[in-house]
Amino acid sequence: MKTLTMQIPDLVDVDLYELKNLLAANLYRIGKLSLGQAATLVGISKRTFMETLGHYNISIFDDSIDFLEEDYSNA
Repeated sequence: MKTLTMQIPDLVDVDLYELKNLLAANLYRIGKLSLGQAATLVGISKRTFMETLGHYNISIFDDSIDFLEEDYSNA
C-alpha cells in the first residue's frame, strides 16, 4: 500500500475522512478502483460508500451510450 503525504492550505476546510471520500469517489468514477476497493480505502461498507457517491453525483451504474444501446438491444 502507498502512503501519501500532502499539505493542504488552512483555507481548505476539509477533514481526513472527507478527503478519503473525495479521493475514493473520484478514483471509482474514473475506473481506477472498484466499488469494494473504494469503500475499503475510506473504511466503510460498500452500501455506505454507494450512498456517499450520491453526494458527489456519481452513479454506480455504467450509463455510457454503448451500455445503453446494448441494454436496449437485449430488451
